Amino acid sequence: MKKNLRRNHRGFTLMELLVVIIIIGVLAALVGPKFFGRVDEAKQKAAKAQIELFGTALDGLRLDAGRYPTTEEGLKALREKPTGMDNWKGPYLPKEIPADPWGNPYVYKSPGDHGDYDLVSYGKDKAEGGEGENRDIVSWKD
Repeated sequence: MKKNLRRNHRGFTLMELLVVIIIIGVLAALVGPKFFGRVDEAKQKAAKAQIELFGTALDGLRLDAGRYPTTEEGLKALREKPTGMDNWKGPYLPKEIPADPWGNPYVYKSPGDHGDYDLVSYGKDKAEGGEGENRDIVSWKD
């Protein structure tokens, strides 16, 4: 009777464990790059969404004050009243101005080269220009 109990409580052999480890490794090798490749795409979409949110807030400020903040006043004007902006009725954002998804401040310029204002995140490479995951996220393009 003891022999039957021992057979039922056998553990895994070394060979069975190696096969499972190899299968897990193959799956990780196949799925990992696809999963991590989407992280940069998600960061780009997040930056675009934040830029659109800032644009909506900037438009609200302009409706109240009659102008967009200057480059010097920057995005900070969405949270704190700039000197000389009498009709400011903010704050226009509920929280502090976040950094872009790569941890850098957004670049704001008004008047802009592409409209009333330009708002830019330089992307993963943190430098102007670039393609793919390094491309700039800008307010004047979709």
